[in-house]
Amino acid sequence: MDKLEKRLMQTPNINKERLLTLKKLFPDIFTLEGKLNPDEFKKIINPELAKDTERFEFKWFGKTDAKRKAFTPSKAAIFYDEKKSVNPNYADGNIIIEGENLETLKCLLAGYREKIKCIYIDPPYNTGNDFIYSDTWKESNRDYWEHIGATENGIKVDTNRESDGRYHSKWLNMIYPRLLVARQLLREDGVIFISIDDNEVHHLRKVCDEVFGEENFVAHFPWKKRTAKSDVPFGISQDFEWILCYTKSNFYAGLLYERKYYKTNDYPNDRWRLSDLTTQKIESDRPNSAFDLIDPKTGKIYKYNPKRLWGITKDTFKNYYKKGKIVFPDDYDFLNISIPAYRVFESEDKLKAFKKYGSEDSIKAVSTQFPKEIGMNEDGNKEIYDIFNIKIFSFPKPLSLIKYLIKIVNGKDSIILDFFAGSGTTAQAVMELNKEDGGDRRFILVQLPELTGEKTEAYKAGYKKISDITIERCKKVIERDEKKKSLIKDNNKTGFKVYKLSKSNFPRVYFTPNPKKTEAENLKLLDKYIAEKEKTLFIPIEDEREIFDETLLKNGFTLNYTLQKLNFKENRIWLVKDKFKETLICIDADIKKNTLTNIEQYKEKLFICLGKSLDTTTKWYLKHIFGDNLTVV
Repeated sequence: MDKLEKRLMQTPNINKERLLTLKKLFPDIFTLEGKLNPDEFKKIINPELAKDTERFEFKWFGKTDAKRKAFTPSKAAIFYDEKKSVNPNYADGNIIIEGENLETLKCLLAGYREKIKCIYIDPPYNTGNDFIYSDTWKESNRDYWEHIGATENGIKVDTNRESDGRYHSKWLNMIYPRLLVARQLLREDGVIFISIDDNEVHHLRKVCDEVFGEENFVAHFPWKKRTAKSDVPFGISQDFEWILCYTKSNFYAGLLYERKYYKTNDYPNDRWRLSDLTTQKIESDRPNSAFDLIDPKTGKIYKYNPKRLWGITKDTFKNYYKKGKIVFPDDYDFLNISIPAYRVFESEDKLKAFKKYGSEDSIKAVSTQFPKEIGMNEDGNKEIYDIFNIKIFSFPKPLSLIKYLIKIVNGKDSIILDFFAGSGTTAQAVMELNKEDGGDRRFILVQLPELTGEKTEAYKAGYKKISDITIERCKKVIERDEKKKSLIKDNNKTGFKVYKLSKSNFPRVYFTPNPKKTEAENLKLLDKYIAEKEKTLFIPIEDEREIFDETLLKNGFTLNYTLQKLNFKENRIWLVKDKFKETLICIDADIKKNTLTNIEQYKEKLFICLGKSLDTTTKWYLKHIFGDNLTVV
């Protein structure tokens, strides 16, 4: 990010970053003016492309504009809402954001890029009645609700009827830019799960192949959502929905799972389980394993099966038996086996799982079938009814499904993102999993403040927006579990912070650089613009958290940061830390001379301050002290 973009306080310009990366790798495909030469670029991919433009690709009306929206920096910002937050001092990174999710994802980009381990989304299905998001963030000073097309009583959304000639295109234009930005947030070993039904699953698969790469397709999970219905089109009950799974690049699944182990007196320090001692090899393939097994204790003989031999040879049997690896049917009264089996110790499982998955309690997940305990729609309905005592949300996904997917991710210390949060099932799943296995997962939910229908139970109960339900569900889950003392460990509570998407504190985001001028000239114009537009930027101490949130997030910090006030007499300077980095920050109206002397002890750290607080001399001193670690906003 160059000096001009830093001063503009915008979210990262992904398109510019992509071009800069190309220029570093292939400078010869750029003109002397620094512009990409499309013809030279085509020659690198395939010389024939310069002549023949026909190729396999997935196109629809509006795709180019949808991609442009993904890579255009946002002028919005995210602000803390203390009143709606629950146990904020114990949030530890748990966040719910009310706002349009494309702009919200862009706002999260600088601070959370490549930090998200798992994304789960359940986007609106294209059924002909569901809404399609209106991407109408305008460059004006109007209130946020007007920015997203709000009316006096709620927000504006578009329906998508099958009679519309662009029925599929409108849905694709909604999902495509959001996935493009979401990929930027994933860690290299990160994974995304997307719930979808039959209407768009084939299109979504093509979109995901383009966004994440065909080689990064992980699985296509079938989820049974209901029991069969009789009154259905064509006489076939459509009981399944689908969950597409893609990785950023090198995800490897491991399902956290508690196997059935036995604890016996002969092995008091290591539990064990049984595994099949036979193999698919036949006698002609493996003659050394074609022998009868004799139980050394009883003398009983177990004939070999010529079509399925033992998994050991006659020579290795004694060694395995001596190590306790062979179990005969008469060894234990509680076993119900008819032939010898192989004993696997728990310590062996944990060592193998740790080497393969990075966790001691992992086995492989299977994409073709979910376990029987995974619930259906009716289970999700019951779970949310148990919380609210009314039918407040239609067909939320069951907790068992989301918990299973998060377990596949196999990361107890990770961030889980859901930017179509709905009723908040993902947050509850994260909290319950942490309670069950002692994990330290954190959730980030994003939900559009869409109006609930006036005739719905939710509206009648006082929940005017879907985001109200999202927040309230998480609140009720925490309160219920605290009451049971099931989530409290060593007096540690669980909580979350609520944020809202709104216009930036910095009017400079609306400044448009003149393309005909140099960066130095545009910086001068920007300084003048800031001087005129941001005269009242210096806000009271009690409101400075808004400046901190926006400034730190756009400079690469997560929202899960801590503030420590340093011992400076004439200025308020804070040490800011999150899990990944730290900086000093000062948003005072001017920086005093004594501060410049005392701050030299922190010269190895980053320092962020406001440009309006600096005169020429002060700026020179700070640049001398901090060098490239100085960020002026």
